[in-house]
Amino acid sequence: MKTTHDALATDPAGDVAMARRAQAWLRRSGVRPTRQRVALAALMVGDGRDRHVTAESLHTASMMRGSPVALATVYNTLHAFRDAGLVREITVDGSKSYFDTRIDDHPHFFWEESGRLTDAPVEGLKIERLPDAPDGTEIAKVEVVIRLRSKGAE
Repeated sequence: MKTTHDALATDPAGDVAMARRAQAWLRRSGVRPTRQRVALAALMVGDGRDRHVTAESLHTASMMRGSPVALATVYNTLHAFRDAGLVREITVDGSKSYFDTRIDDHPHFFWEESGRLTDAPVEGLKIERLPDAPDGTEIAKVEVVIRLRSKGAE
């Protein structure tokens, strides 16, 4: 899939194709394709591009498309997608969650001024050694989020 970061899929002319792609995406992971899940999934993957969304951005896009859904439903749906392995949840600052439709391991840029999360290039990233995990534990995963801001900004 290609990656886009700015807008959710909103092609009224391609609504049927977007809904079909969303249904297939849900079924691949065994997620029951309810009307609301299909509508939200179509906004996320309907055009075949990967995205980083927040519950709030997905909620706003859904409302703008004329598919009213409660914000709590959006949160629950994103968590169901995460639990099914359809998206990865990336948390920034311990409180802001982004849901990434690209589920392979890859680093991210967090743009402090706009609050956007985008894919960072893997090339040039080199993690040679991690500290040993404390006794009785193991490292589950390593997430790399590189924070960016304009030069001179603080």
